[in-house]
Amino acid sequence: MITPSMTTRAAAMLAAGALTLTLAPAASAAPGAGDVVAPASPHAAHPDAGELGAHLLDQDLEWEDCTFPSVAPETEAALQEIEGLACADVTVPRDWHDPTDGETLTVRVSVTDTADPDLSQGIALVNPGGPGGSGLPWGAAMAMRSPELAEQFNFVGFDPRGVGESTQLICEYQPDASHDAWEDSAAAVDGCLENPLTPFITTEQTAYDMDFIRALLGEDQISYVGYSYGTWLGSWYQTLFPSHSHRFLLDSATDLTRKSLQETWDLQPRSRDRQFQDMLLPYMARNHDTYQLGEDPMEIRRAWENAGGTRDPLGALITAQIVIPAMYSTAGYPGAADAIATFIALDAPEADGAEELSAQLEDFIASSGGVAVDEAEASVVQAQLFEKAREEVQRLVEVEQAAVTGETVAFSGTFNAIRCQDGQWNQSQGYWNAWVADLNNKAPYIGPLMGAPLCAHWPAVTEKPKPHQRTHPDTLILQAEFDAATPYEAGERSAKIMPNTTLISVNNEGTHGIFPYGTTCVDDPVEAFFLEGTMPQNVVCGALPLPGEDQAYQVGGDIHEAQQLVKVKMRTDAVKEANRMVREMLLEQHHGQ
Repeated sequence: MITPSMTTRAAAMLAAGALTLTLAPAASAAPGAGDVVAPASPHAAHPDAGELGAHLLDQDLEWEDCTFPSVAPETEAALQEIEGLACADVTVPRDWHDPTDGETLTVRVSVTDTADPDLSQGIALVNPGGPGGSGLPWGAAMAMRSPELAEQFNFVGFDPRGVGESTQLICEYQPDASHDAWEDSAAAVDGCLENPLTPFITTEQTAYDMDFIRALLGEDQISYVGYSYGTWLGSWYQTLFPSHSHRFLLDSATDLTRKSLQETWDLQPRSRDRQFQDMLLPYMARNHDTYQLGEDPMEIRRAWENAGGTRDPLGALITAQIVIPAMYSTAGYPGAADAIATFIALDAPEADGAEELSAQLEDFIASSGGVAVDEAEASVVQAQLFEKAREEVQRLVEVEQAAVTGETVAFSGTFNAIRCQDGQWNQSQGYWNAWVADLNNKAPYIGPLMGAPLCAHWPAVTEKPKPHQRTHPDTLILQAEFDAATPYEAGERSAKIMPNTTLISVNNEGTHGIFPYGTTCVDDPVEAFFLEGTMPQNVVCGALPLPGEDQAYQVGGDIHEAQQLVKVKMRTDAVKEANRMVREMLLEQHHGQ
């Protein structure tokens, strides 16, 4: 039997990208996974992918017009107007530890030709994060977003191995309705490990692909703009290839000082609770005339929890598909606030299975006030989010049916292959049970969506190398105080420990992925760094106002003037108060039952 709790858990897993269904076939033939391969030592001679892959350097690239399936048609059309834009497939070794074994895969790249030949500083690669985000459009996107940099750099976008138009990693497994969450995750991991391509979908292998692209394009060095997971990738490249690294911006950084990504993901649920309570709900309270839920953020939280909150399958779906995207870009706050208000007003009973959840979603969409719909662009975004939610529910229906019929489910394995194989995660069931219990106590907004990650069952194949103090190139880290995906603490720690690294902080900001921001405080030092090589000191910049407001409001932490850092606690006073309230409400509910 498929229970409501299973529906909530599966909906959350789908939303997190753990079980994205696809129709693509699994990749073929490669040796098995499992053993950890030590990355090249920074004390040894630095590797050169051009030399390692010399037998592939004479490949004929077939440059052609670019198509970007991952972006909206109107965006694609605008990007295609960028000067000199062209795309090609690059053949790379499947395994850079044995590059001449005859096995290869394909990496799709895009290049622009915007740089003034008299001013050119070479190429700058761009990665938008993920792991698993399509970077192919991002060369053209950066040229459009930052024409000042485009005058001196030709931007290169690429879909990393396992992603998009490059060779994909597709995994298969059979859901079982009798399995608990731990068993189900283990089965999904086993299905992915059966794919012989899996052990080669790692950040280390992608870093070598990047260096091979450099060599193939005839460049001595690369510059780089990386967002989110792209900071992890960029830092890995800098460590392996410091002499090939020019100017690097790591925007919205993971914790780059760790051997794996586990510590960054450990922080993420708590930082989402923090932004929800300290930024989004106060925004709704300040705009109470629009949302009609009063002027007290805590009372809005109480109404959300009374309606079921994220413990309800519909609330979980709305959070994952509409509210969390607004935490990546606060331009989406009006739509997220409207979704919260609509969910509270519906007060629907907990859905019993995916089919009922699908019907509730349609009621929710029909009831939505579309607060931001007055603006055409916001209306389009809202419609896209609604359609994405529909797709996720349909996938959930298919997973439930497969659990009953014994059919196989196919899913993209890239996200988890990279984050799990880049360094060993804790694999104790007891640890993850305690972790989830702690989240439900200290981060009760996101906590109900969380379970043990697939990485709890997945063996690592490498780990992030430690940068060398003498060879690590100059680096800028850009971090927002209320970033809910890569928390401020990760960027601050990275800038403090990584050599030759400066931190630019944006106080009272929640958007994930900052540059270009639109203020001189943020953008000027980034541009001076890229164009002139000028390294700034740590600096704290003010935030832009949230949508519909004429000022940025002080929330969360304070500025430490001496160190030019934002001092913010993961559990602020508002978060602690909200957590106490939720615990009391759950206790009352339990006693009532």
